[in-house]
Amino acid sequence: MRIPVRHLVTAALPYANGPLHIGHLAGCYLPADIYVRFLRSMGKEVLFVCGSDEHGAAITMRALRDGITPREVVDKFHALFQESFAKIGVNFDVYHRTSDELHHETAQEFFRTLHKKGEFAEAETEQYYDEQAQQFLADRYIQGTCPRCQYDSAYGDQCEQCGASLNPTDLANPRSTLTGTSPVLKKTSHWYLPLDKHEVWLKAWIETGKLDGQEHHDPAKWKNHVVGQCKSWLDGGLQARAMTRDLDWGVDVPGEIPGSAGKKLYVWMDAPIGYISATKYWAQQHAANAEEADTMWRQYWQDEGTELVHFIGKDNIVFHCLIFPAILKAHGSYVLPGNVPANQFMNLEGDKISTSRNWAVWVHEYLEEMPGKEDVLRFYLTKNMPEQKDSEFTWKGFQEANNNELVNNLANFINRVLVLTQKYYEGEVPEFDENCGFVGSRDDEMPCFFDSEMLDLFDLLHELSDAMRAYDFREALRILLELSSAGNQLLQFNEPWKQIKEDPDTVAVVMAAAMQYVVALSVAMEPFMPSSSKKLRAMLDMPDLAEGEGLAMLDALAEGEYLLPPGHKIGKSEHLFSRIDDELIDRQIGKLHQMKEVKEEDAVGPGIKPEIQFDDFEKIDLRTATVLEAERVPKTDKLMRLELDLGFERRTIVSGIAAHYSAEELVGKRVVIVANLAPRKMRGIESNGMVLMAENGHGELGFVSPGEDFGKGLPVK
Repeated sequence: MRIPVRHLVTAALPYANGPLHIGHLAGCYLPADIYVRFLRSMGKEVLFVCGSDEHGAAITMRALRDGITPREVVDKFHALFQESFAKIGVNFDVYHRTSDELHHETAQEFFRTLHKKGEFAEAETEQYYDEQAQQFLADRYIQGTCPRCQYDSAYGDQCEQCGASLNPTDLANPRSTLTGTSPVLKKTSHWYLPLDKHEVWLKAWIETGKLDGQEHHDPAKWKNHVVGQCKSWLDGGLQARAMTRDLDWGVDVPGEIPGSAGKKLYVWMDAPIGYISATKYWAQQHAANAEEADTMWRQYWQDEGTELVHFIGKDNIVFHCLIFPAILKAHGSYVLPGNVPANQFMNLEGDKISTSRNWAVWVHEYLEEMPGKEDVLRFYLTKNMPEQKDSEFTWKGFQEANNNELVNNLANFINRVLVLTQKYYEGEVPEFDENCGFVGSRDDEMPCFFDSEMLDLFDLLHELSDAMRAYDFREALRILLELSSAGNQLLQFNEPWKQIKEDPDTVAVVMAAAMQYVVALSVAMEPFMPSSSKKLRAMLDMPDLAEGEGLAMLDALAEGEYLLPPGHKIGKSEHLFSRIDDELIDRQIGKLHQMKEVKEEDAVGPGIKPEIQFDDFEKIDLRTATVLEAERVPKTDKLMRLELDLGFERRTIVSGIAAHYSAEELVGKRVVIVANLAPRKMRGIESNGMVLMAENGHGELGFVSPGEDFGKGLPVK
């Protein structure tokens, strides 16, 4: 059996066109973080890698919809991802981004190498083209009628109503989302990776875990649905996959390759290589020089002593188990994944999580509305983690898990032990007679009461560790709760509050044993609830956990050593968790349904105003303009004074947007204004026009903005 020297753990790159929701956390980021924290507690060398996926058609679509640039879109969500991960306790060693120059260079090097080795097949195909916009259309730029459910706004890659996977040519009545016109099929040339060439070794590698006759991984440890999905694709015969696309936002195909003009790397050749470029970035940040940085990243990607583990959702299984490994092997010298513990999907209150329908619990909103309860969310998502099948998040279930398991079980046990230790022993772990409470006689060499409890504790911790190694985090969490239950039973059975006067010697043994359980919990709970673990360690007056602490704890118990010796003085006890009342939960449920209603209202639009004639519309003079200066109007919450450049003149407009935009982010903004609106004084400032804004059901405002290619002062018709 191959024993890894180091571990490289990746979590799927989140797509930077919208915020994170609980399904994302439960799918890959939380299990990856739990596993990495466990590895570190076992003293393993591990690197935890992730970053934002910032290319593709959905980014440019979001930019068009919001009236901003693709760069502004990805900058916004990259920052939001970093903030959300940090607050929820997902601790990456490096969080990079695919828009970074280093990533572009790395991805281009991959493409260049495979092209030189003849690994690609160049082929001419027909693709939809928007003649008015004069560009080829990515799948998400095409809408039409779904052939399965007849939904008239299905996208070229998927119908969001019935979930069918589609090709653009499957749609009836296709139309461009850019101009609304009917696209035409036009010939274009792209590079393809012929996966059928890799089919034989991929099949053997998936089924046996062996590559080139050598053991690479244990197939018995891969999840059944992961292996099953791979076999389904392999049995159906692998098809060539496009490695390039006609896009305007992404990584350029290397310019020295003939026919590269206007071509970008497709997601298959872009996003997964982000793991490698992120590792390079990490190495550059930690190395003394370029040579050392080169050695550091190669150790993790090109040394057979590395165990590569990809944490993903089930929709990315084939991507990480077949296509990316084929790319790595075709390039040469790269390690392949030792495991891909993909999770299935988490549903919400009896329905699928849907960003398009606004049916989601957004992580950044949870963090704002429930401060201090980060670990409660981590706990509940782990308890209901979709490891083998789809699972369910309900707000009532969240409340019950907190109140019954965290408050009544875990926190209650810890609090009782610490409070009684303060009360009976002035906060010191009690000294006790090691001969007290023997089971049987000394001649039988049976363990004393304390040693017997420590053996039980060791066994439970060993079971928990085995579950972690098997990526069975739900089971590991169950054992964690069993630890606190066993501690509670220890107290309940011996009732030290009743025995302290009649039998203080036995009570000392019981309390010393209970304290060892509390210390064990402070270590074992860290992968699941890191901030609560840290808080508990402070209450015990113990240092923050160091790498290898879990292994050291197991070794200490195996050697019969104390986890916290008699005489150690603990700090003040505080409640680790507090109850969640019905009002808070009802408010979250109400918000969820209200969000969905608002989204549906956005989709159909509010009531249309009374009909007007064309002559009425002709009276309005709409013009493009650029914001030169912006400042908040003093002593107001909403008003912003804007200085606008119309090309042929400058003018001042006062707009009620200060609650939605800062002055700094408005400068340089391209806008559309009503240029012939009668002047109006607002707070003593004459406003000469009105800036056009769109308002959604949340009351949020967004600019109606012309494209970057449009000049200033142009009429809008």
